[in-house]
Amino acid sequence: MRFYVPTDIYVEKDCVKNHAKELLAVGKRALIVTGHSSAKVNGSLNDVTEVLNAGGVAYQIFDEVEENPSTDTVGKGAQIAREFGAEFIIGIGGGSAIDAAKAMAILLVNPSVNADELHKAPSHPLNHAPVVAVPTTCGTGSEATPVAIITNHKINLKKSIPHRIFPALALVDGKYLASAKKQLIVNTAVDALAHMVESILNIHSNMLNRMCPEYGLKLWGECKEALITSVAANNATAKCIIAGNAAQDAAQNASENAAPIDASLYEKLMYTSTIAGMSIAMTSTAVPHGMSYDLTLSKGTPHGPAVGYFLGAYVEICQKKVPNDVEKVLSLLGLKNVEEFAEMLRKLIGTCTVTRELRDKFAAAMKVNRSKLDLVPGGITPEEVEYIYDKSLVVE
Repeated sequence: MRFYVPTDIYVEKDCVKNHAKELLAVGKRALIVTGHSSAKVNGSLNDVTEVLNAGGVAYQIFDEVEENPSTDTVGKGAQIAREFGAEFIIGIGGGSAIDAAKAMAILLVNPSVNADELHKAPSHPLNHAPVVAVPTTCGTGSEATPVAIITNHKINLKKSIPHRIFPALALVDGKYLASAKKQLIVNTAVDALAHMVESILNIHSNMLNRMCPEYGLKLWGECKEALITSVAANNATAKCIIAGNAAQDAAQNASENAAPIDASLYEKLMYTSTIAGMSIAMTSTAVPHGMSYDLTLSKGTPHGPAVGYFLGAYVEICQKKVPNDVEKVLSLLGLKNVEEFAEMLRKLIGTCTVTRELRDKFAAAMKVNRSKLDLVPGGITPEEVEYIYDKSLVVE
């Protein structure tokens, strides 16, 4: 058994400012990698630049990272980092920004590597520039993993690159969730849930590394009613816009009486996400994540829901193989059975409709994806792969 997470992780309010010394010690010139606007809105970018300005660290901002970052984007960012003379990369945002920062850290110190070649297995491990991660969503846990998911649109491929890039430092602050849309919080929380479930229902699960997902699932279970209620309130509000004033009043009353996603949960959700990242750092993700990538590529489905659609059926399949592990997962979440688990997911993310052509294409590709199939405890048959697709997607 082995447990290895070399990232220096701090989880607390105002941790960027509280740990300015650690941030400034990473280097003297930084490329800040983020999305178009969220880091500016939630205050994370300002917190980081204030510390860098006060400490005399030069920086340049690259704010062009899209959802599901592409090889084109990371190649462009790495070139800017080289021209600027960056010594390290700071990723601020969700998994897309942090994953892009990791990929740029590889390219920065390996100029002979083309971004479109990032998915090719290297002949030897490549060095990378240090990465600092400042997460602002509660799902990917990329701040605690060596994984970077990058998309190559030229060959229609979305998957993790084979390079392992643990951030040197992670500064995790729940306050950055305050400006996030509630559905984004829900979507990313579903991703964190999947990380922990897939970590336990995994051939690499052992007594030592299960400490993280088991504790994280308990915390996630304490948030689930607020997550469900938030989705219900949002749906009621959307419907009442059409239905008129009486429905608006009813929706407002329901929302006021609901358990909200608010400041009291932000830190717990962010903490849970980091724990979930530590979980998959030990085991890797399993079948639901493998199935999700095609859905995101083909339909633009956000990552959290794309994984969540397959999670219930995966748990159902695993119940036949490792029933005690499934029972443990359900117990930690405060659920009675797999049916309740699947219903909870439907309340959070709804359902997904695809064409028969896409469904069959997805299933055919998954049946030969040994990197994910081989992680299923007890193994998985082609018929069981078909069952997960049939149970998880609505075919039009």
